[in-house]
Amino acid sequence: MTATYENDIVAWAKEQAYLLRSGKLSAIDIEHIAEEIEDVGKSEQRELANRMALLLSHLLKWQYQPERQGSSWQRTIKEQRKAIARRLKNTPSLKATVTDSEWFEDVWGDSISLAIAETGMDCFPETCPWLMVNILSEDWLPSSDNSH
Repeated sequence: MTATYENDIVAWAKEQAYLLRSGKLSAIDIEHIAEEIEDVGKSEQRELANRMALLLSHLLKWQYQPERQGSSWQRTIKEQRKAIARRLKNTPSLKATVTDSEWFEDVWGDSISLAIAETGMDCFPETCPWLMVNILSEDWLPSSDNSH
C-alpha cells in the first residue's frame, strides 16, 4: 500500500476500493475498512438524530411561542418530517433507533438545548410530552401552552 489511512484518507479509500475490485484481498487494510463501514452507520444515526432534534425544537417553539408561529417554522417542521421519513424508508434498520429510549433521551436533550438557544426560554419539559406517532405525523402540531 502506498497511501496510509492516517496520512491521506481519500487516497487510501481509492486504493482500498481498487484493491477490493481487483480481488487483491490480502492487500486490503481490513481493520480500517471495518471502521469506515461502522462509521457509515454512525453517520446515518447522527443525521437522523440531528434532524429529529431540529424537528423537536421547532415543535417546542411552536407550542411555547404561539405569538411567533409562522410559515418558516411550519416549513422547517414539514421538511424535517419528510427527511426523517425518507431516512427511515431508505434505511429501515434506523426504525429501531427511533424507538430506543436512550437515543431519544439524548435527542430530546439536544432539542431542548436548541430551543433554549433560539428562544432564551428555559421552561421546557424534561421529558418529551408527545407520542412519536404525533411527532412524525404530517399534519400534527402541538397546541399552544400558555401556562409558562
